[in-house]
Amino acid sequence: MSKAAIVTGGARGIGRACALALARAGYDIALVDLLVPEMQRTAGEIAAIGRAAMVIEADVASFARAQAVVAEVDERFGRVDFLLNNAGKAMPKGISEIAEEEFDRTIAINLKSCFNYIRAVVPIMQRQGGGRIASMSSLNAHSGGVTAAVSKFAYAAAKAGILGMTRALAKELGPGILVNAICPGVIQTELGNAITRARGPELAKGIALQRLGTPDDVAQLVVFLATSNPCFITGQNFQVDGFQFNV
Repeated sequence: MSKAAIVTGGARGIGRACALALARAGYDIALVDLLVPEMQRTAGEIAAIGRAAMVIEADVASFARAQAVVAEVDERFGRVDFLLNNAGKAMPKGISEIAEEEFDRTIAINLKSCFNYIRAVVPIMQRQGGGRIASMSSLNAHSGGVTAAVSKFAYAAAKAGILGMTRALAKELGPGILVNAICPGVIQTELGNAITRARGPELAKGIALQRLGTPDDVAQLVVFLATSNPCFITGQNFQVDGFQFNV
């Protein structure tokens, strides 16, 4: 029986790498993003692997839209085995310059979106006897921002909120549904490329493995969390940072 996964922010970067890795692991994939051409390219790559792909344009901050998206995925695939809350938005403004609307939007995209999609998939996972959820937090949730941070306090607050949500929901939804979080360090993606291109060698000096991370580094952990069986891991947050010590 085929399994199905939803990947928010799946058009490019970490989301794309995770979607492709999950497809290679046997999952049909529903991509959720606002970047339709990029999603279509990723969907084509998934199809080339031999798995089905859905392209769904949606603002992840919308609760109502999340309910509709997940219902559409359930209708198409008949199940949701894995949810990856990956969508995120940078916010480089500090406390003295950020507007209320910008703060609210940062929280909505990075944190509330996780609630939106978890709330929508839980009834399906309970109906089918279980499932797994992973949400993308950040090293910034622990450090409040590192030398390479593209975002400041609002982003860090949202990502820290994911860790609390993960621990609480792991207790609430166990034993059938496993809930974990992932905290990437400096990863070479479209979001951070301007910084990593300019300061890559300098940043690598503050990492034990002496290199920056790649989306595939994160995708390996995502596949483990989705497929490891048996799995005695829930309520945890995993740092994928090559051990970054310049925090």
